[in-house]
Amino acid sequence: MMRTFIYNSWNGIMNANMNPLKNIPDTNVRHMVLQILAWMWCICFGMMVGSITAFGISLFAHAFILAAIVITVATFELAQTKPSFFLKKDYHTPSRSRAIYYKGKRIELDARDVGGEHE
Repeated sequence: MMRTFIYNSWNGIMNANMNPLKNIPDTNVRHMVLQILAWMWCICFGMMVGSITAFGISLFAHAFILAAIVITVATFELAQTKPSFFLKKDYHTPSRSRAIYYKGKRIELDARDVGGEHE
């Protein structure tokens, strides 16, 4: 019962698909509004504790955590909508040799081989 209450409370505030911010169609605006609210709560917490140090730590911690979440979400969205962004045409590792040596003999590699050990 308590676990469900905590889960629902968390989602009601932090999940942009469940809280009232879901009505803002632009994800960037929705994120900015949520970040401003987070900073507002940092200020309130810092004033409550009476420490500018607590405020500063809380502000930067929220900013870094929110930025990490935004970068992750943006990467996932880009991977879903435009996966070709992560592929480079005719790319190969610059340091990769076009030949290998086996038992003292040089073996030329296929020039069309893009390289990479996981290809």
